[in-house]
Amino acid sequence: MFNLKRSAPLTEPDLNPPRPSRSVYREDCTQCFDSIDDPAGLDVCLTCFNGGCAGDHQHNILHYQSTSHPLVLNVKRTRKHLQRNEPPQKITKLEVVGQTESDKYETTSQVNCFACQQQNIDQSAGRLSQVVQGVLKANTFAQQEEIKAWEQEFTPCEHTLCLEQQPARQIASQDLGHCSKCDLKENLWLCMECGNLGCGRKQYGSDVGGNNHAIEHSKEAGHGVAVKLGSITAEGSADVYCYKCDEERVDTELAAHLAHWGIDISGREKTEKSLMEMQVEQNLKWDFSMTTDDGKELKPLFGQGFTGLKNIGNTCYLASTVQCLFDLPEFQQRYYHPSESPPQASNPADDLETQLRKLAEGILSGRYSKPNSDIVAQPDTPEVPHQQGLSPAMFKHLVGRGHEEFSTMRQQDAFEFLLHLFKLINVSNRSHPDQDPVQSFRFAMEQKLQCINCKRVRYRTDEQDNISIPVPVRRIPQKNGMDENKDGKKEEFESVSLKECLDIFTAVDTVELTCPACSSKDGFLKSSKFKTFPQNLAVNARRFELVNWVPTKLDIPVQIGDEPFDLATYLSPGLQPGEEELPEEAEVGDASAASNQFVPNEAALGQLQSMGFPQVRCEKALHATGNSDAEAAMNWLFGHMDDPDIDEPLNLGGSASQSGGASEASISQLAEMGIGAPQARKALRECDGNVERAIDWVFSHPDDQGDFDADVPAEPSAPKSVPGSTATPAIFELESIACHKGSSIHAGHYVAFIRKEIPGEKGKQWVLYNDEKVVKAVDVEEMKKFAYVYFFRRH
Repeated sequence: MFNLKRSAPLTEPDLNPPRPSRSVYREDCTQCFDSIDDPAGLDVCLTCFNGGCAGDHQHNILHYQSTSHPLVLNVKRTRKHLQRNEPPQKITKLEVVGQTESDKYETTSQVNCFACQQQNIDQSAGRLSQVVQGVLKANTFAQQEEIKAWEQEFTPCEHTLCLEQQPARQIASQDLGHCSKCDLKENLWLCMECGNLGCGRKQYGSDVGGNNHAIEHSKEAGHGVAVKLGSITAEGSADVYCYKCDEERVDTELAAHLAHWGIDISGREKTEKSLMEMQVEQNLKWDFSMTTDDGKELKPLFGQGFTGLKNIGNTCYLASTVQCLFDLPEFQQRYYHPSESPPQASNPADDLETQLRKLAEGILSGRYSKPNSDIVAQPDTPEVPHQQGLSPAMFKHLVGRGHEEFSTMRQQDAFEFLLHLFKLINVSNRSHPDQDPVQSFRFAMEQKLQCINCKRVRYRTDEQDNISIPVPVRRIPQKNGMDENKDGKKEEFESVSLKECLDIFTAVDTVELTCPACSSKDGFLKSSKFKTFPQNLAVNARRFELVNWVPTKLDIPVQIGDEPFDLATYLSPGLQPGEEELPEEAEVGDASAASNQFVPNEAALGQLQSMGFPQVRCEKALHATGNSDAEAAMNWLFGHMDDPDIDEPLNLGGSASQSGGASEASISQLAEMGIGAPQARKALRECDGNVERAIDWVFSHPDDQGDFDADVPAEPSAPKSVPGSTATPAIFELESIACHKGSSIHAGHYVAFIRKEIPGEKGKQWVLYNDEKVVKAVDVEEMKKFAYVYFFRRH
């Protein structure tokens, strides 16, 4: 500690209010889930706006010790207990119903200085007043990121793109002060076509007034585009609404259109919440029944390992996946260290290690798993209220950042998210693979190709961290002989067993390839079996069918028991005595091995094209899946429909790709993920500079040393061990499942069921995690039939 003059920290140059684009962590700590609702409150750094808890963990002090930022704003919030008798208002377009934060909470704050050990500094001194007010009025990090994610959905329309403005004029400043038809001075909308200023609609549940005069003007004049004055920022963002489309829009020429009316955005300051900000506050989440067959509410569970995750807008796919992973010993041992200090990170909210440890401590410690004191039990609710749940906002933002899908607020595929998270964890642990919990999921599959004519064979090993098994479709005929009842009842399907799905997954199939040894065109027999088994096995059940070129989820029941089972039947025996291998240099399917041209499987190509897929996409899918069969290629296509280069011709390297792709910025970006420059250069070259695809390339080519400079020789690599174990018996048991309700993976709801010990009860029981609600599960057998992702653990 050191002494400072009373005024020194109050006037230092970096003491400024947060800009609208700056993240302000004033809701929960960046290193744990302690928040402003705790008795000690949260210390928000007035230099960088990091949130550090002031309670037992004392992450506020750790932040000061690592940054020397002296001033903090301690914020505490307590709930107001209000009794409301009136029914809730109906939410309509451009209306927000509900309480404001000031209606629900009492918030107190004070400025403290760690450097001089002074507390409750006068907030009116120096620049403090501006900074404090800026922090208190700023959106929390969670609100800001949610708003950004929703705003990614906004687009221009013909009315904003082709906006025709009446002759320019300077609108007098007094005319911008109130509505042209009444005296309201807020919630004002400027018509971008004629410059009229009118008030918006009444914002129910708040003190924002409105008499609909902006809408009346739009109807009378036929003008469509308006901007909310109080939402304009110096950065050029604002609330833009098109009354003709009845949608929020983006005006790509906003600054110029406002300048037309004499409004300079460089001097504007945002004074009101935008519609999106208010709508996010009132975002309603799915609320599924948590009752038994006789209508009784399921009993909530609390304590260590029974902490729920709040749904912050279509995040149930994330919550269900994370709950299943952190129930595993490997994830607990890697990330749950309650007695250790968190990692030293300059920005904890942007550090994956920190956020994974934060999530582990939050879910596993039990310190946040307690009844929500804000909820009073009602006759139709449990005697004990459910918990409030933890908000995974920082984690969601971090793992989704830069990803086309996971950065949005749309519902996502839980299995795709699992694989994405595996990839990020792999990258973060690249320099210490022995500390990577995803290694417990890794194993090897061995593919066998055997020429039907000459019987020569080829074995190929592929490392994986999951399997995706096909579920056979057998419809139960309806009474009227149709697949769907005249009454519109859902289709019904025959049950299948897990064993049948695995049998199909490992079955021998015929593929049409040319043998490079005997030149026979009779084809090859192809099969894939386990070469090794993992400790944890993630299984995706593919219950999809192409309906009008759209993958549709089918409710096919898969029978899986709780009892252990042996996977040793599916272990590959490897090269057998008497089997002759194909020459190493021979390329199966292409007699001219020296050629770089890819020759697609003609039968599979024809099948895919008959389904309506373009030839370029079909060839790319077949190449990516081993040129084996149409089903594997079709599944690859479903997962890569949105790839930016999906319609570009297949590039197998050569002179065209030797020169492009590996920019220094991209190499640096991969280096931050622990990928060396030689590998980064080659990966970027092979993937045309696409960083996301380059990461995938690195993991699919672990033994490739990459491109080294001419004067830097490549070091020989040690033989790489194959992950997993060949020991038998290979006894596996179902540990958890992620279940999905709904006909599409992009809509509906995910929940998790996990088998674990419940204090006071004998043996493992099934526990249901439905966002923040954690209860002892019932009717699990029915839910297991329709699970989307299964997690098995080896004994």
